Amino acid sequence: MNELIEKRHSIRKYRSDKPVTREQIRRLLEAAMFAPSACNSRPWEFIAVTKREMLDEIARVHPFATMCATATAAIVVVATPQEGKPAGYFPQDCAAATQNILLEAASMGLGSCWCGVYPRTERIAEIRALLHIPEPKIPFNVIALGTPDETPVPRGFFDETKITYIE
Repeated sequence: MNELIEKRHSIRKYRSDKPVTREQIRRLLEAAMFAPSACNSRPWEFIAVTKREMLDEIARVHPFATMCATATAAIVVVATPQEGKPAGYFPQDCAAATQNILLEAASMGLGSCWCGVYPRTERIAEIRALLHIPEPKIPFNVIALGTPDETPVPRGFFDETKITYIE
């Protein structure tokens, strides 16, 4: 298995003395945009946040994004649902882009934490209002970013009982 997959953890405490740079954010977003999407529709946009006051506001309005209070950056993945073909696939597409960001962050020595917004209507409304995201665009998630100030114990593990083989 790829070592990077095992290395990636959700980080909830960050060091304030080592901010995420614009160049690092660009690299993370390049990784995001290499994600697969239905019919290559790329139904996403991104908001990169480094302003301390905005990170604090995200932590205040999103009950599970409190780690943004110590993060030095965040990326908000914004879904841009498509009309017609391939309608309805934006959740998978945005999730793939998000996973690319998380893995690239780990490869760069950065910590990250995926904080879901979609499909919770109250979270969508709060983040939409805070970041002025117009409809029909949908705030999909918030990814907290920074230099880790913790080393969590890995939680994932292989579980053979979750597999059905059809041979």
